[in-house]
Amino acid sequence: MGNDSPRLSGPTLQVLGQFLDAPLTGLSGADIAKQTRLASGTLYPILMRLESAKWLKSKWEKIDPSEAGRPRKRIYEMTPLGASQSRAAFASLIPASGRLQWQS
Repeated sequence: MGNDSPRLSGPTLQVLGQFLDAPLTGLSGADIAKQTRLASGTLYPILMRLESAKWLKSKWEKIDPSEAGRPRKRIYEMTPLGASQSRAAFASLIPASGRLQWQS
Protein backbone atom coordinates (compact mmCIF):
# COMPACT_ATOMS: atom_id res chain seq x y z
CA MET A 1 0.00 0.00 0.00
CA GLY A 2 1.28 3.43 -0.91
CA ASN A 3 1.88 6.50 1.21
CA ASP A 4 -1.51 7.92 0.24
CA SER A 5 -3.30 4.88 1.66
CA PRO A 6 -5.49 5.52 4.69
CA ARG A 7 -4.37 4.33 8.12
CA LEU A 8 -5.97 0.94 8.71
CA SER A 9 -7.13 1.23 12.31
CA GLY A 10 -9.55 -1.25 13.84
CA PRO A 11 -12.56 0.99 13.13
CA THR A 12 -11.39 1.57 9.54
CA LEU A 13 -11.13 -2.19 9.02
CA GLN A 14 -14.67 -2.56 10.42
CA VAL A 15 -15.94 -0.05 7.84
CA LEU A 16 -14.04 -1.72 4.98
CA GLY A 17 -15.40 -5.10 6.07
CA GLN A 18 -18.96 -3.82 5.61
CA PHE A 19 -18.22 -2.99 1.98
CA LEU A 20 -16.43 -6.29 1.33
CA ASP A 21 -19.43 -8.16 2.76
CA ALA A 22 -21.73 -6.46 0.22
CA PRO A 23 -19.47 -5.23 -2.61
CA LEU A 24 -22.26 -4.41 -5.06
CA THR A 25 -24.40 -2.54 -2.56
CA GLY A 26 -24.11 1.13 -1.72
CA LEU A 27 -24.24 1.83 2.00
CA SER A 28 -25.29 4.94 3.87
CA GLY A 29 -23.43 6.15 6.92
CA ALA A 30 -26.47 5.14 8.99
CA ASP A 31 -26.30 1.58 7.59
CA ILE A 32 -22.61 1.33 8.45
CA ALA A 33 -23.11 2.86 11.92
CA LYS A 34 -25.86 0.36 12.68
CA GLN A 35 -23.66 -2.61 11.73
CA THR A 36 -20.37 -1.42 13.25
CA ARG A 37 -21.78 0.53 16.22
CA LEU A 38 -19.25 3.27 15.49
CA ALA A 39 -20.16 6.77 16.65
CA SER A 40 -20.65 9.38 13.93
CA GLY A 41 -17.57 11.27 15.20
CA THR A 42 -15.49 8.19 14.40
CA LEU A 43 -17.35 6.92 11.34
CA TYR A 44 -17.68 10.00 9.15
CA PRO A 45 -13.99 11.02 9.34
CA ILE A 46 -13.12 7.44 8.29
CA LEU A 47 -15.54 7.65 5.35
CA MET A 48 -14.02 10.99 4.32
CA ARG A 49 -10.45 9.61 4.50
CA LEU A 50 -11.42 6.53 2.47
CA GLU A 51 -13.12 8.71 -0.11
CA SER A 52 -10.17 11.09 -0.42
CA ALA A 53 -7.89 8.04 -0.87
CA LYS A 54 -10.23 6.93 -3.71
CA TRP A 55 -11.16 3.70 -1.88
CA LEU A 56 -14.79 4.86 -1.69
CA LYS A 57 -16.98 7.12 -3.79
CA SER A 58 -20.24 8.68 -2.71
CA LYS A 59 -23.33 10.40 -4.03
CA TRP A 60 -26.62 11.63 -2.67
CA GLU A 61 -29.50 9.24 -3.15
CA LYS A 62 -32.08 10.32 -5.67
CA ILE A 63 -35.23 10.72 -3.61
CA ASP A 64 -37.59 13.55 -2.82
CA PRO A 65 -37.13 14.06 0.94
CA SER A 66 -40.69 15.35 1.36
CA GLU A 67 -42.14 12.25 -0.34
CA ALA A 68 -39.83 9.87 1.56
CA GLY A 69 -40.53 11.61 4.86
CA ARG A 70 -36.82 11.75 5.71
CA PRO A 71 -33.66 13.53 4.61
CA ARG A 72 -31.68 12.19 1.66
CA LYS A 73 -28.82 9.83 2.52
CA ARG A 74 -25.30 9.96 1.18
CA ILE A 75 -24.58 6.54 -0.35
CA TYR A 76 -21.01 5.22 -0.31
CA GLU A 77 -19.69 2.59 -2.71
CA MET A 78 -16.33 0.86 -2.75
CA THR A 79 -14.16 1.56 -5.79
CA PRO A 80 -12.15 -1.16 -7.56
CA LEU A 81 -9.01 0.33 -5.95
CA GLY A 82 -10.65 0.19 -2.53
CA ALA A 83 -11.74 -3.41 -3.06
CA SER A 84 -8.28 -4.61 -4.10
CA GLN A 85 -6.49 -2.64 -1.35
CA SER A 86 -8.99 -3.81 1.29
CA ARG A 87 -8.63 -7.45 0.28
CA ALA A 88 -4.84 -7.09 0.38
CA ALA A 89 -5.02 -5.48 3.83
CA PHE A 90 -7.21 -8.25 5.24
CA ALA A 91 -5.04 -10.93 3.59
CA SER A 92 -1.96 -9.50 5.31
CA LEU A 93 -3.74 -9.70 8.67
CA ILE A 94 -4.90 -13.28 8.21
CA PRO A 95 -1.99 -15.47 7.02
CA ALA A 96 -2.34 -19.02 5.73
CA SER A 97 -2.79 -20.29 9.30
CA GLY A 98 -6.18 -18.51 9.32
CA ARG A 99 -5.38 -16.66 12.54
CA LEU A 100 -5.51 -12.90 12.89
CA GLN A 101 -2.02 -11.44 13.01
CA TRP A 102 -1.41 -7.72 13.45
CA GLN A 103 1.70 -6.44 11.74
CA SER A 104 3.50 -3.52 13.34
